[in-house]
Amino acid sequence: MAEHESLEFGKADFVLLDNVSLEEFMANLKLRFEKGRIYTYIGEVVVSVNPYRAMNIYGRDTIEQYKGRELYERPPHLFAIADAAYKAMKRRNKDTCIVISGESGAGKTEASKYIMQYIAAITNPGQRAEVERVKNMLLKSNCVLEAFGNAKTNRNDNSSRFGKYMDINFDFKGDPIGGHINNYLLEKSLRCVTKTPHCYSLGCLQLVKGGPDSLLRSLHVSKDPTAYNYIRVGGQVKVRLSSINDTADFKAVADAMKVIGFTAEEIQTVYKILASILHLGNLRFGVDGDTTLIENPKVVELIGGLLATKEESVEKALLYRTVATGRDVIDKQHTAQEAGYGRDALAKAMYERMFCWIVGRINDVIEVKNYDAKVHGKNTVIGVLDIYGFEIFQNNSFEQFCINYCNEKLQQLFIQLVLTQEQEEYQREGIPWKHIDYFNNQVIVDLVELQHKGIFSVLDEACMNVGKVTDEVFLQGLNSKLAKHAHYTSRKLSPTDKSLEFDRDFRVRHYAGDVVYSVVGFIDKNKDTLFQDFKRLLYNSSNPVLKVMWPEGKLSITEVTKRPLTAATLFKNSMIALVENLACKEPYYVRCIKPNEVKSPLLFEQERCRHQVEYLGLLENVRVRRAGFANRQEYPRFLQRYKMISEFTWPNHDLRSDREAVKMLLQSCGLEHDVAYGKTKVFIRTPRTLFSLEEQRAEMVGRIVLFLQKVWRGTIARMRYRRMRAALVILRAYRRFKVKSYVRDVNRRFKSVRSMKDRGRSIKWPTPPKVLRRFEEALRSIYSRWWAWTLIKDLTPEEKLQIKAKVATLEALKGQRPDLGLQRSWEGNYLVSWTRYQGSGLLEGLEVVRKDKFMRVLFSCNVRKINRFHKAEDRAIFITDRHLYKMDPVKQYKPMKNIPLYNVTGVSVSPGKDQLVVFHTKDSRDLVVCLQGMTPPGDSRIGELVGTLLSHFKRSRTTTCTTTSTEQRKLSLTRIERGVGGPGAQLSKRTNTLVSSLRNRCLTGPQLAASLNSTHKPPVSTSTVKRQLRDAGLLFFFLMIT
Repeated sequence: MAEHESLEFGKADFVLLDNVSLEEFMANLKLRFEKGRIYTYIGEVVVSVNPYRAMNIYGRDTIEQYKGRELYERPPHLFAIADAAYKAMKRRNKDTCIVISGESGAGKTEASKYIMQYIAAITNPGQRAEVERVKNMLLKSNCVLEAFGNAKTNRNDNSSRFGKYMDINFDFKGDPIGGHINNYLLEKSLRCVTKTPHCYSLGCLQLVKGGPDSLLRSLHVSKDPTAYNYIRVGGQVKVRLSSINDTADFKAVADAMKVIGFTAEEIQTVYKILASILHLGNLRFGVDGDTTLIENPKVVELIGGLLATKEESVEKALLYRTVATGRDVIDKQHTAQEAGYGRDALAKAMYERMFCWIVGRINDVIEVKNYDAKVHGKNTVIGVLDIYGFEIFQNNSFEQFCINYCNEKLQQLFIQLVLTQEQEEYQREGIPWKHIDYFNNQVIVDLVELQHKGIFSVLDEACMNVGKVTDEVFLQGLNSKLAKHAHYTSRKLSPTDKSLEFDRDFRVRHYAGDVVYSVVGFIDKNKDTLFQDFKRLLYNSSNPVLKVMWPEGKLSITEVTKRPLTAATLFKNSMIALVENLACKEPYYVRCIKPNEVKSPLLFEQERCRHQVEYLGLLENVRVRRAGFANRQEYPRFLQRYKMISEFTWPNHDLRSDREAVKMLLQSCGLEHDVAYGKTKVFIRTPRTLFSLEEQRAEMVGRIVLFLQKVWRGTIARMRYRRMRAALVILRAYRRFKVKSYVRDVNRRFKSVRSMKDRGRSIKWPTPPKVLRRFEEALRSIYSRWWAWTLIKDLTPEEKLQIKAKVATLEALKGQRPDLGLQRSWEGNYLVSWTRYQGSGLLEGLEVVRKDKFMRVLFSCNVRKINRFHKAEDRAIFITDRHLYKMDPVKQYKPMKNIPLYNVTGVSVSPGKDQLVVFHTKDSRDLVVCLQGMTPPGDSRIGELVGTLLSHFKRSRTTTCTTTSTEQRKLSLTRIERGVGGPGAQLSKRTNTLVSSLRNRCLTGPQLAASLNSTHKPPVSTSTVKRQLRDAGLLFFFLMIT
């Protein structure tokens, strides 16, 4: 029940009226229309009044307001009934349908479009591409079917001239997967071929008024609608105020056909058929003596070109009829009247075949394909019926009779489902009920379709009579068989009724009111009077699309076929099929009301609306709804859906019957006052109770789902744990296997390594498993250490010391100097061998040095030193494990200076081939010398000096070594030699001079220091000298003594 609107807008549901009377109903309807509220409920039926203006109540925001909501939660709207049908289909897995009824101009077509729009908007939240494609096809098909199936009438700019019932198929998730259009009640004479002032086809009008100039030129069609008889009324096109934009609509239809899948050739064929029909209407027939002629033969040439047939064949089919008499075939010429009739029949048939072909092509695209219910779940359906409404014109013929019969059948279905069945069900279930009188139009349906006595049966009998049959003969048959029927009369049966013409009119008392029909044309319109010549003409067209539309044209002229079913019989059968289809679904109704005849958004014609309310049976519907129950369900089905909301019924009850269980459930919810218990069903009076049950169920379902998720997740976790544990056991076993295999392989390969000449260096190591990579590194290290041990185990202590010194040199100077002297034997104490060679006595000098009690001589060599006066002097250095001595070789190697070894903080050498060495001391009095006296000449002892000192300090663990970048020093040396200035540039020049002099003349350390201090006051500090030497490009290996 809708309760969210103020009372100033009236009652949102007619069931809530204080007094159920026609006056109060009309007053509430008028108030809501004037307040802009065009929708009102009668329980679950929506009453819609055409507003004749655009309203901003169909946008995305409005859709979100109604999505998933119950009827009573929001104000009345079409979206609410569409959502209710969708939820019923999804929740109960039951097919539903929405029946939209009302007279022409009441807004049925627009209502069906909005319902389709809503269903498309709320489905497919996952945005699956295939579902989006189907939705787009369903929406686009509406546009195409309206263009070719609707017409512009005096009462309606977009009047449905055909019955469209669309089934939308949904998968188990509620997403649309396809659809099917059933084309009911095709009325051949109401397309565009008409000379009556009530309708003309939208397709023809859109082509003439909205088609592009290039297309119209190719079709030989002008933009002047008055040039074509079929869309002209009384010599001119009837101009009306209309919101239709033919140009935009034409483009929209063309785009929609492309989206659906029509090829360019097929679309062009449709345009050619429409143009051919327009040109057919302009054909004029004349008589020359006994011969019938076409007065404008150029039109025949245009038609032949458009239909891809020969001009002569078109002319012959229009003027002659081929008749087979036994084996003889003759051509019978038409009279001018017969030729005109044949022309109109051809135009009508062409339009009908084209429309049927369009519907078939759309179905080919949107129908569900390859759907297996066992695999994909049950396929449910929502049907939407949009059919032309009740019509009463000044001149009503066969077409209006068919339309009104259709509405009688739909009203009868409504009465059967909503009124009759409901009251009968209450009595059958033993529910107390007060009978409500209403008009049952079954008697009118029987009047039309009853076998042997109905109007359709009389019409078919008249058409099958031999000889000349006229419409008057048909009327006489009606008068004889229906003379006593209360809902039929004619002038012969009511001589005093001057509103009826003799031998022409009869009146039927429909549920919507009395309608007078003219029998003129009934016989011709009921028979299939299209000559076989036209069918053969179009079948033999070279256009393949047109050929497909006329398959019966392939029959031979002499071939005998069954009499085709009449239009009335086809019409009746299609209506019976439609009603049977609707009856097997759960129906929802939209009852449309037309407020006035002038399409005014402000005018509410009381009498017109009252008449529609009466014939739609809305007041009876209100009474039944107020007296009855909104919902009823069988006890097992009710329990199956709601048993979880009561502890007495969940998960299963132990009561005597399902009826007792339902009683207990409703009592526990406090809802027993609003229900009644039948023999097999429970009846719920108001929707509020049903909605309350749904809310409680939704809450409990959430809890149940959480519980099931918890149990299932636990099960999945345990299964995953068992799989992981099994995988871990397998993985561990596999790892053990791989480890053992690797160890066995290593053991096999290195088993006899001791006896090999190269101690296994040529053996290729096996690839270890990933887990043993670090182990392999350690194993390789162990092997390398063992291999090294095998090499040095037999060496003397002195040889081991020399090896260690060479290793230290290689670590420090590898890649830094070109020659490290690693290939020769290192003697260390070169002064001993030198003095022996010279025959001088070094032993006296060594006696003095031994007073310092050193244990070992590390290195000794002759050097050249430059003093402070830039004079080169020969000196010698003698390094023990305690002191560094500078000696004078001229004075029997008398010590000139001794430096304790712990005062030496570092040694610097250059990256070149020179033998320059700088000893850094703690007191900053560095010793700069150049080694000399090598044998053979050119031999380098820098590596030996550095390695010996490094090895000694590593053993004593009293120093560390740092190295600077060789490349950087080389670049710095180049810059200094070029004299680049900057901070300290003057000192850098002196340093360069001394270094160059030392390299050329091998200055000694004191000479270098003296030169520096003599040219720079105050004396240069050790850090400054170090920095300048570093800038000069010397490579430093600082042996930091800690």
